[in-house]
Amino acid sequence: MIRKRVLPLAALLLCTPALAGTAPAAASPQTAAPGHEPAAPLRILLTNDDGYNAPGIRKAFERLTAAGHDVTIVAPLTNQSGTGTKMMSAPTLAVKHPEPKVWAVDGTPGDSVAFGLAEVFADKAPDLVVSGTNFGPNVGGLATHSGTVGGAVAALESGVPAIALSTGGVTAPDPVTTVNAMGPTLDFAVKLIDRLQTRARSGRLLPAGVGLNVNHPVVGADGTGTAAGVAATFQDPQNFLQPDFTDSGDGTWKVTVKVALRPAAKGGDIEAVSAGRIAVSPMNSDWNTGPADQAVASALIAGLRP
Repeated sequence: MIRKRVLPLAALLLCTPALAGTAPAAASPQTAAPGHEPAAPLRILLTNDDGYNAPGIRKAFERLTAAGHDVTIVAPLTNQSGTGTKMMSAPTLAVKHPEPKVWAVDGTPGDSVAFGLAEVFADKAPDLVVSGTNFGPNVGGLATHSGTVGGAVAALESGVPAIALSTGGVTAPDPVTTVNAMGPTLDFAVKLIDRLQTRARSGRLLPAGVGLNVNHPVVGADGTGTAAGVAATFQDPQNFLQPDFTDSGDGTWKVTVKVALRPAAKGGDIEAVSAGRIAVSPMNSDWNTGPADQAVASALIAGLRP
């Protein structure tokens, strides 16, 4: 689902110090530089996998709205962490509309995005889908199973640009610290979105089919520290959460999860987040690999016949 190489897009996004995790300026991020017209506010569909009322999505709503964007929450009714790209697995879907600009879908992040695009944004697709921010990282193999990433993938499948936002290092910090760290995550997200608007081509914030998986580390004892920088990364191929099964002797097995972290791939998202940097990984919505891997497949089947 995520290309394990750095696309030129990421380098373009990260080419100036403005995205290095510094505190936001007092002026609105929509304020234009001299000689440039201010960027128009975006219509944003905001989703997540922790649930429509989770701290991360509420903070994201407040911060993106304060930046001048028109934000609508369309997110799961309950916590859907770890559901990955699962969607449309039931014949009916319950949806609540508890308050203006908020829709709660009794399904996965993918279900939420699908409903939002088909019904809430039926007249016109949003300019951007933002998924998150959530508790904990979505780096390495975690990204493949992440509901946060799954929500972004659902948007990309429908041709809508998307960003997945996660807050946390490779080891889980105290939840209160993570909530504090969501502030710097969202400050960076506002800068990143502003950069996308500034560099938009033909009205598109991102190339067709390409999204961004953004992982912001928790910095400082209280989580409010400044990241050491920003890195254009790829998804580290390792899955460092390993299940451990114990036979209970009665036909059931107890399952615990162990952290088995191997050396980080150079240039990957795990390396960046572990070093206190923000990891920005381009991703796509399909399972295609790069030309080198396709060449391996071609060589493998050469001469084979049905």
